Amino acid sequence: MIKQKRQSYGMVQASDVTQVRGTSGKERNGLVTRFTPTQARGRELREVSSQVETLRLSADDGPDVEDEESTPVAPTTPDNVLTAPIAPFTGPVNFINSNSNERELEGDVKGSLETFILKPGSLRFHYKCRITRDRKGMDRRLNPAYFLHLEKDHGKKVFLLAGRKHKKSATSSYLISTDPTDLSQGGQSFVGKLCSNILKNRFKMYDHCYSHRLGEAKEGWKRNFQQQELSAVAYERGDLGFRKMTVILPGMTLDHKRVEICPRDYNESLLERWRCKTMDDLIELHNKTPMWNDDTQSYVLNFHGRVTQASTKNFQIFHESDPEYIVMQFGRVAEDVFTMDYRYPLCAVQAFAIALSNFDCKLA
Repeated sequence: MIKQKRQSYGMVQASDVTQVRGTSGKERNGLVTRFTPTQARGRELREVSSQVETLRLSADDGPDVEDEESTPVAPTTPDNVLTAPIAPFTGPVNFINSNSNERELEGDVKGSLETFILKPGSLRFHYKCRITRDRKGMDRRLNPAYFLHLEKDHGKKVFLLAGRKHKKSATSSYLISTDPTDLSQGGQSFVGKLCSNILKNRFKMYDHCYSHRLGEAKEGWKRNFQQQELSAVAYERGDLGFRKMTVILPGMTLDHKRVEICPRDYNESLLERWRCKTMDDLIELHNKTPMWNDDTQSYVLNFHGRVTQASTKNFQIFHESDPEYIVMQFGRVAEDVFTMDYRYPLCAVQAFAIALSNFDCKLA
């Protein structure tokens, strides 16, 4: 199986920071075809002081439902785990290490919003975002609207994306837009669509059929013959009842551009290629499985102060070659407020689609 390579220099890891250099890998047709782990070379490891956050489990938790983020939690034993809300301790936000010589920087919107949300995040940048869920009114109680903002200093934020489930779709179908007042597929601000299967355990995200490489203004974009598939997510029941997430992404070229995946039929889709293990030019990511902690009598994950409340929906995404490099993390901070942080190779719309699938996922 061919895996994509990630540049490894200058990044902040979940539990420590290391100054590293890029590693070489096999190249094929101008593509980096292996995602290799980081290697420290002649540099002293710098430890990042961080507070361990815990998963507390409740024997009373039922199956995954959209409002389960509000479920109270209590510690239990490993033998009594079914669905496990993540209940992190409150701690300082120390995800970025200011002591590192090449510390990770906070990402910001560069260029037009339409271009930024589709462009992969820059190397050595960490994009801190927040999702708010609007469930006011009878209609939105059944079909909430979700709004993504990029967090800035001093409590400021910049709007990025909005998403809402299509009411007339037989399966779950979310329309994503850069205009919070226009969530229609025919609107000028339509970005893409997230679709699920009937069981709501498989999701795929397509773009809007326009190429943004030809100009900053959307009027100058050229309509493509086929849609690009930007991401896919598969949910399964994992060890001890925890949800297992698999995220499939298009690969990255040597100059950090996303490979265009335009399936002509189902057999060329990301999910089908993943099922058949034909992963050429694709990246496969997974969510972290929490570990049992005897001291706290609970399962633990380290969210570095970014997650403060319990939820079965909280997760961290990584590549198996480097479990300490968190590509994306998501977690609850209030009843209808969630943090969503992402890094290269994800872009904003890919990360937002993964988060929306997480809200909608149902496992039997």
